[in-house]
Amino acid sequence: MNGATMMAVQLHGPRDLRVEQVPRPPAPGAGEVLLRVTAVGVCGSDIHTYQDARIGDTVVETPLILGHEFAGIIEAIGPDSLDGNAAPLQVGERVAVDPAQPCGRCELCEQGHPNLCHRLHFCGTYPDAGSLSEYMIMPAHSCFPIPDDMDDATAALLEPLGIAIHAVDLAKLRVADSAVILGAGPIGLYCLQMAKVSGADPVYVVDQFPWRLAMAERYGGIPINFKETNPIDAVKAATDGRGVDVAIEAAWADHSIQWAAEMARLGGRLVLVGIPGPDRLEMKHSTARRKGLTIRLSRRMKHTYPRAIRLAISGAVDLTGIVSHRFPLAETPQAYALNERYGDEVVKIVIDIPT
Repeated sequence: MNGATMMAVQLHGPRDLRVEQVPRPPAPGAGEVLLRVTAVGVCGSDIHTYQDARIGDTVVETPLILGHEFAGIIEAIGPDSLDGNAAPLQVGERVAVDPAQPCGRCELCEQGHPNLCHRLHFCGTYPDAGSLSEYMIMPAHSCFPIPDDMDDATAALLEPLGIAIHAVDLAKLRVADSAVILGAGPIGLYCLQMAKVSGADPVYVVDQFPWRLAMAERYGGIPINFKETNPIDAVKAATDGRGVDVAIEAAWADHSIQWAAEMARLGGRLVLVGIPGPDRLEMKHSTARRKGLTIRLSRRMKHTYPRAIRLAISGAVDLTGIVSHRFPLAETPQAYALNERYGDEVVKIVIDIPT
């Protein structure tokens, strides 16, 4: 493989995505696999990084391959390589890939919280290269084999489904709990599906785009367009002034956080999933204090891939139904530009990488 190159998409600065030839990865080492990437989802956190060449206080200092929702095929296997189920992998096996790479040895990892690992690496977050490339090296334990009848896009979207599973876990939703989800983007729509699977009813969904709200209604949500009505008043009216048991913020974490707090009932639960562009969390203190809200901030996910795969296989969740656009790897810059401006009724974009 010496001198071999591959196609990849690198971010050089704000909104500066370039399709380039970069060195192909070397042979995998111990505990590693070489993947041929097949499909990559475009995530809202990718858009944050695309817009600002940073996410939170993590700044992109040199060209970075983006992407963290992905699936692939095992191209080569290093020694002592076991998958996420602690089973041997095979060359040619199709896998979904957890982009998180916890150390497995720190205090939080040993306590069962690998998403809070002190030494966590994560695909597409500087300085760790992401999946918008033809090949990449990953830890074998990040790979989860998928059944033959699961397509590549579905496998890639197990990652955002895992985010939704974790958010609903934090919300501690019970049968017949009422809920509101702010944001009908991909994470919000998956949170809606998971809330319905958990038995929550009713579930209100707040957004401004009619096509996204129509999709939320299709999945059993009660749509509220905040461009047409005051969403706080709408939820209060629908619940006779009580508010909902659980509010999940899955948008851009700006004024929507205060809205979520206003919509929650006394003693209610608030789960914050969205990432604010300015990296600030702002809400009226008295709202949360006087209501005695329990507020949980969601950090990626943990131990969700086996559950996500079972849900997808059983048909309990529709993963690809939210996919509105597909682009080849060479057209990734156009895909990101479309996603950023919410053009052409975009909901979810998948980048296909032919094998």
